[in-house]
Amino acid sequence: MTKPTLLVLAAGMGSRYGGLKQIDPVGPSGETIIDYSIYDAMRAGFGKLVFVIRKDIEKDFRDIVGRHFEKRIAVEYAFQELDKLPSGYSLPAGRTKPWGTTHAILMADGIINEPFAAINADDFYGQNAYKVLAQHLTSGTPDYAMVGFILKNTLSDFGSVARGVSRVDANNYLTNIVEMMKIERDGNAAKNTEADGKITPLIGDEAVSMNFWGFTPALFPQLQAAFEAFLKKSGGEQKSECYIPATVGDLVTSGQAKCKVLRSPDSWFGVTYREDRPTVVENIRKLVARGDYPEKLWS
Repeated sequence: MTKPTLLVLAAGMGSRYGGLKQIDPVGPSGETIIDYSIYDAMRAGFGKLVFVIRKDIEKDFRDIVGRHFEKRIAVEYAFQELDKLPSGYSLPAGRTKPWGTTHAILMADGIINEPFAAINADDFYGQNAYKVLAQHLTSGTPDYAMVGFILKNTLSDFGSVARGVSRVDANNYLTNIVEMMKIERDGNAAKNTEADGKITPLIGDEAVSMNFWGFTPALFPQLQAAFEAFLKKSGGEQKSECYIPATVGDLVTSGQAKCKVLRSPDSWFGVTYREDRPTVVENIRKLVARGDYPEKLWS
């Protein structure tokens, strides 16, 4: 049985956080969130890592992160650069913002030839999330998968967050997903404020995407077509991004793909803002004390 691959989206520098947050230690022995993600993935049965990074952070990332894992599991790299565009398209003058997570995953085309998971480098998903997704990826199904989390458990106390708010049918398949870019707490619920000021109230129990996806290589030509359609429509803009939740949502609603929504009892937590870090450190300390993780991940 082919082991699935873990694709880690680590090209972002974290402008709101202020630094290369992917390599900021949060564990008791200096572990990063990536350490915990890969530890969980390896014990769930993943057999290879592919990091999506940028060329300008390559040396630091390889020295601090990549080389740490190369003796434990196969490691490869893909590079997300602004000018890596389909034939016939060029980088708009003055564009500095990345093209988004659809583009980031597309960079692994030709590197990944087996079922794979895609994750954010700065999100902690929990060991059971990796187990349920690994089971899906090794089941032989052509269906894609999304590990769903409860919206109110994924919010930051220090600012707004972007989430893919999902609708799921009675068989736990995704029927629709809407990328909301400015969600914040609103009492015991939440709200999203759009660019034009329109406010969408949310109850807080919605299933949301935290960019923990399961795919087969059949995704890559679909991403290529979706990204070209995005460039045709919005490629001349300075800040528009092509997000994977919206892309998967379009594939589902057009009948090109089915996406199973998986559930995990684990709590998600992540570092969107620098002020989030103490909470992450405390949550990991509690998991270590409970015996879910050793004091030191790597001997």
